[in-house]
Amino acid sequence: METSTSDPRRWWALAALVASMLTLGFDTTILNVALPTMAADLGASTGEQQWMADAYVVVFAALMLPAGLLGDRFGRRRMLITGLVIFLAGSLIGALAGDVNWVIAARAVMGVGAALVTPLALSVLPTLFSRDEQPKATAIVSAASALGLPLGPIIGGWLLNHFWWGSVFLVNVPMAAIGIVACVFLLPETRDPASPRVDALATALTATGLGALVYAIIEAPTRGWGDPLVVATLVASVALITALVLRERRSARPMLDMTLLAHRGFLFNTIAATLVMFVLSGLLFVLPPYLQAVLGSDAFGTGLRLLPMMGGILIASRTAPQAAVRFGGRATVSAGLVVLAFAAFLGSRTTVDSGYAYTALWLSVTGLGFGFALMPAMGNALGALPRDRAGSGSGLLMTLRQVGGAIGIALLGSLLAGTFQDRLDVTGLPDRAADTAGESVVAAHLVAERTGSADLAASANSAYVHGMGVVLLVCGVAALVSALLAAAFLPGARKADEAAGTPDMVAPPADARQ
Repeated sequence: METSTSDPRRWWALAALVASMLTLGFDTTILNVALPTMAADLGASTGEQQWMADAYVVVFAALMLPAGLLGDRFGRRRMLITGLVIFLAGSLIGALAGDVNWVIAARAVMGVGAALVTPLALSVLPTLFSRDEQPKATAIVSAASALGLPLGPIIGGWLLNHFWWGSVFLVNVPMAAIGIVACVFLLPETRDPASPRVDALATALTATGLGALVYAIIEAPTRGWGDPLVVATLVASVALITALVLRERRSARPMLDMTLLAHRGFLFNTIAATLVMFVLSGLLFVLPPYLQAVLGSDAFGTGLRLLPMMGGILIASRTAPQAAVRFGGRATVSAGLVVLAFAAFLGSRTTVDSGYAYTALWLSVTGLGFGFALMPAMGNALGALPRDRAGSGSGLLMTLRQVGGAIGIALLGSLLAGTFQDRLDVTGLPDRAADTAGESVVAAHLVAERTGSADLAASANSAYVHGMGVVLLVCGVAALVSALLAAAFLPGARKADEAAGTPDMVAPPADARQ
């Protein structure tokens, strides 16, 4: 494949790709800060807030692999532009949405666009840069996506303090438009006609199976786990996911190569990385309401108060590769998970009167645990595979990480919602007001303001902090179990140099097929 390395415009094209990935990066966290405000303005329950966050993640997880294959077959530039156009359209729908259902629909549309952009943004780099320049270009694009995580809460908080909540969607529009124009004029078209065909049935099974599972988990606190609809949806999700696994195992060229899980190093490193995303996504969902409703921070202050965790992640991302080289991947991943468990147990001791200083302490430790567990786990997972399986391994790893994130939001959010409703004291309230107060801590505060009930506000704060403590306790136990599994089953000092050199949190399934 020829590259256009003599063309100085390639760096402008890279800048456009960086802008696109930065937008996707901060869109991952920008909504979390906006959710309490949107819940108040739109009257969204905790379950509806979960769907606002999860609609994007479920669609993204289901479509990322087929999106990469579409780019290979029909043109990477064409599909990258298509993804940016879809993402832009979803952002406009979200900005103009007048109710919860439209916001959820907009997030699903944005997930389609993001699924196209994420794998293809890196897969076009070999057409722009020489082999010597490619590692630098890949690192820049990957860093842009990672940098978006801490920027999201800050940008979202500033926008919410100055504009209406739709601005967190509208901010994507100029960035996506710049990316579209740059792709049209600066990127060459490339394709790989020999790539596998997109398996529409496997894609449908992935989307419906994961969607049904998330739906059942989110609805269970309201309807009850024994509700016929919840049970039927859970059974359907198991059947759909089982059908997907059986189909992929029989396929000569599967999109999700399940045989990779037979590699012990890949399997247990993937479990560790998925668990980290499970905890991270759940925490980013439950923390903003605590910081805003309980501690009284405004939206921008909430974004700033999340920085200790983001700072811990960034610090660990710089030091974890060196630790993996010196002590081995197994020791580094296990230690990271133990640190994460310790931070979660520390956070579970939070009370209404703890204040932000205590929260900042355990958030910082949490970030360090995330970084030390996630980076080496991803590197070691791919390093455990033969080089010619790295592409399919990357795709499966990224898909399972997104699944972990989706289930984290659904399961931990539902655990919080159920615990909050059980602990909230609505004695003396009319039935309708009591039902509204039980939807979320934000709704409870709004009801308390309307009724002038200081006791309801205090009960809401206490119930939410208790629920957050239960969530953190579950996170701590899960992290500790994962640490024990990692210490027991991960290979020893194995390919540490490859682990140190596998940098990004957004490695696409397509990049190894170039």
